[in-house]
Amino acid sequence: MSELRDTGRRYEMDEAGLTSWADYRLAGNRLFIDHVESPPALRGTGAAGRLMAALSADARTKGLTITPICGYAAAWLRRSKEFGDLVQ
Repeated sequence: MSELRDTGRRYEMDEAGLTSWADYRLAGNRLFIDHVESPPALRGTGAAGRLMAALSADARTKGLTITPICGYAAAWLRRSKEFGDLVQ
């Protein structure tokens, strides 16, 4: 697993030579998560959850709140005891 990368429009993380990503938009101090996806070979391995945890930690460090547009991101944040407070 690699470190979290922020391209300015997308967070990315690599595992097993494959990249999971989360497309986002930033408006003020609000991070809109539009879409989260992992390659088929990583689905069911927790890769998308590890990506969400890393990007949520990054958002917290930057003082951002998160507005999940993506259904997966919304469900993950609802279940998260550590990062659920970031949802706005």
